Amino acid sequence: MTKYKGECFCGSVQVEVTGEPAVMAICHCKLCRGWSAAPVTGAALWEPENFKVSKGEEFLSSYSKVQGHDRKWCNKCGGHVYVDHSTTYGKIDVYASILKDFEYKPTFHVNYESSILHIKDGLPKFKDFPEPFGGSGEMMDE
Repeated sequence: MTKYKGECFCGSVQVEVTGEPAVMAICHCKLCRGWSAAPVTGAALWEPENFKVSKGEEFLSSYSKVQGHDRKWCNKCGGHVYVDHSTTYGKIDVYASILKDFEYKPTFHVNYESSILHIKDGLPKFKDFPEPFGGSGEMMDE
């Protein structure tokens, strides 16, 4: 089974994921934008059993502005590592950009109604979330 390794900005926290993510999407929500200081976030969600912190767990800090969305970062360098959505979506969102040799291939956009950067890539654009993730399933035009 494929294994991907990633680390925070300074390398003090290291993570591993096995297999392929259950979901890859581009998120446009205000929470993700505010946390990442970017116009979009690349979500790559794994099953919790396919994720582990392999080094530096003692350097992880967390914050939950919204219950069920526990954002984790390295308290030495501030580098974002993952978001624990296990109690809401049953998934762990590892920031795709920290994974070495991982090819990020999103299949849809979420929270497109909140977008500040419209991306014309031909991928489906959900107003909020697909129905299986508790959303309306409503689509939007590019």
